[in-house]
Amino acid sequence: MNVNIQSVRFDADVKLVEYVTRKLQKLDTFHDKILKVDVYLKLDNVVHNIKDKIVEIRVHVPRHDFFVKASSKSFEESFDSAFDSLVNQIKRKKEKLAA
Repeated sequence: MNVNIQSVRFDADVKLVEYVTRKLQKLDTFHDKILKVDVYLKLDNVVHNIKDKIVEIRVHVPRHDFFVKASSKSFEESFDSAFDSLVNQIKRKKEKLAA
């Protein structure tokens, strides 16, 4: 599984990258043919004092792509929310294929 983490409009610290990478390792338990994972960490509303942290995750598997997006006040919270949605999408897709 090839993991690509990009931070947009800021430099992600090592702890955040390690957190994301550690959580993404769990994806192998839900789908065994994951080719590539793209994670985009973005800051929104840079003009205002309150900055929303947006996380986008795109997972490439043979003949299908999964995409989720979540935003909150922290990257960890946004990532967890997006990750849970992604896991649900993968599970639903596998159930449809099994049926």
